Amino acid sequence: MKHTWASIRMMGPALLMLAFGFGVLSATLWGKSDALWNGHLAAAQHKGELFFDVLENGTDLPQGITSFPLKHAVQMLAHAGEFERIKDGPQPALVTRFTINTDRDDVLAGGGLKLAIVSSRLRYPLSELDLSQVHSPRDTLGMVTALLATYCSDAVIYTSFADAPWRGFNGQQVWGCAAQPRDMRLPAVFLAVVALLFLSGVAVNASASFTDFAEQLRSRHRFRGEDVFNLGGPAELKSVINAVNNYREKERQHLADRALVLSGVTHDLGTPATRLRLRAELISDPELRRKFEADIDQMTGIIESVLTYTRAELSTEPPRQISLTSLVDALVADYSDVGRPVEFEPEHKIVVSGGQSIFMSRRGHSEVSENRPVILEARPVALQRALSNLIDNALKYGRRAIVSLETDVCEAHILIEDEGGQASFSDLEGMMAPFQRGPNALPIEGFGMGLTIASTIAIEHGGRLSFEPGKNGIVARLSIARS
Repeated sequence: MKHTWASIRMMGPALLMLAFGFGVLSATLWGKSDALWNGHLAAAQHKGELFFDVLENGTDLPQGITSFPLKHAVQMLAHAGEFERIKDGPQPALVTRFTINTDRDDVLAGGGLKLAIVSSRLRYPLSELDLSQVHSPRDTLGMVTALLATYCSDAVIYTSFADAPWRGFNGQQVWGCAAQPRDMRLPAVFLAVVALLFLSGVAVNASASFTDFAEQLRSRHRFRGEDVFNLGGPAELKSVINAVNNYREKERQHLADRALVLSGVTHDLGTPATRLRLRAELISDPELRRKFEADIDQMTGIIESVLTYTRAELSTEPPRQISLTSLVDALVADYSDVGRPVEFEPEHKIVVSGGQSIFMSRRGHSEVSENRPVILEARPVALQRALSNLIDNALKYGRRAIVSLETDVCEAHILIEDEGGQASFSDLEGMMAPFQRGPNALPIEGFGMGLTIASTIAIEHGGRLSFEPGKNGIVARLSIARS
């Protein structure tokens, strides 16, 4: 059953049916609650119409409405319109007065049905009643009792019909809170929201599984990336991950086999190359002997370069925490010790502007020390090989190499600037492909693998190799991730 639910093919229709079921249930609860509420208001209106018959004709009171006698003192207060002073009614007394005219003579004489609705909670907005379609006083009183039921009223009604003595009526079973039906609209909304959140969570989790796998694929060239991706998520994603893992394993095995073949070829060529060198010594013509030896060196050099590139792709060196500043400084010192024109420029001081104070108009400034070490995780041997290739290129095609460091939150950048290099950016971008050399490289020794190896090592460190103009020549920027 676990595998069935883990499959999008099976989970999609199931979730769709579940969403439909929750929607039907929520709509049913909402509709039932709405119907009960409308029925409650209709019943209250009907009781109000029957209440009018009681006041007009003296019939029996409808169920849920009771009358209570008024003492002489209360009658006097009611005739005076001082319902707020009636102690037996709701307290505090909020009074809503309303008159229902029963005929034209009532309008002229100021009679009709007089109502005083006393509540401890509110004064009722009877002026909002739409009486344009009402044709009888009976219907008007029904609308009044329906309005009282709408507001869950604790009201007591005092009435006087045609200037008769005032009477008190209590209808809590008609318009009170206890008479209201149970409101299921809030549970319906809650149920719909819970269902929506659940379904959204399932969809987001399924989407997040694919997103996480895509992020792992994007970082697959980095040494921090997983060698084997975890089999998680829906069944379709597991199938994709399994296929990718198999492909990566075959690719790594292919690279290892290629490195083994190249290593074997290099070893096997060592003996014939040595014999060729010895036999080249027997050639009496110096120019021919020099060309012969140069061909042997080029042949073995190409194989060694390809082997170095393959080893860089394999990334067998374990990463560790290093000081990038110390590594670059030591490498530059090695070149300087043999008289090569390579310099290491420290980082420029970074000036940070402070916020403006309310006590002074000028902003403060501070400087970050230029001697701060850059600590990160890297493969030091591979990184030295990449930097050596870039420095050698700067020395080959320019007169000197200037190495510097730049850092930000996400990356560390090693900049190698030559002096007087004539290559264009498009030429340099094209020379990152294997065995590609620039038009000005014909008289210079090399095999066209230096930038390829440097770019591969940069990618393995989560970065890239790029080129940009400098003060004196072309700057090669080797960027690597800091985390």
